[in-house]
Amino acid sequence: MAHFTKKAIRDSFVKLLNERPLSQITVRDIVEDCGVNRNTFYYYFQDIPQLLETIIKENADRIIQDNPTIDSIEDCLSALIGFALENRKIVFHIYHSVSRDIYEQHQWRICEYVVTAYVDGILSGHLVSDSDRRLIIDYLKCVCFGIVIGWLEKGMRDDIQSRIRRICELKQGEWERMIEKCKR
Repeated sequence: MAHFTKKAIRDSFVKLLNERPLSQITVRDIVEDCGVNRNTFYYYFQDIPQLLETIIKENADRIIQDNPTIDSIEDCLSALIGFALENRKIVFHIYHSVSRDIYEQHQWRICEYVVTAYVDGILSGHLVSDSDRRLIIDYLKCVCFGIVIGWLEKGMRDDIQSRIRRICELKQGEWERMIEKCKR
C-alpha cells in the first residue's frame, strides 16, 4: 500500500507538472489530484522540492541503468536528451523554475556516467595515464553537458537529434584521435 500511495503522489505531481509551471503547483493541488490527505504527502516527502528531486534522481538512475555501455558520443548525447524529449513540458517547467539546479545536477551526473562508460570502453586494453583519462572524460562531459543545456536554454525548439548527428559527423574521429594520442 505504501508504494502505491507514494507512486500516486509522484504520478499526480508529474501530471500537474505537465500542465503548468512548478511555481503554480501546491501540495494541496497534488493531494487533491491523487486523493490523499496532506499528512500522507508529508509522510513521504518533506516538500515539493524533495518530491521533485526524488523523481529526477529516479529518472537519472533509470537512464544510467538502461545504458550499461556507450559506444559513441552520439549515444552519450542521446541518453542525456531521451528523458527531455519524452517529457518536454515537464523538463521545460523544471528548467525554468527555482529548482533548475536539481535538474542540472542530475544531468551532470548522467553526463559523467555516460562519458566515462564511453571513454572506458574505448580505452579498454590500452595503457593511458589516469590524468589523461580524467582529462578526456572532463572535456567530453563538458561538451555533452553544454550541448544539452544550450538546447534547454533555447526552449528545446531545435531538432536536437539532427544537431547531435551533425555535430558527430563534423567531429567524427576527433575524439577518437584525442584518445589515441593518450594511449601508451
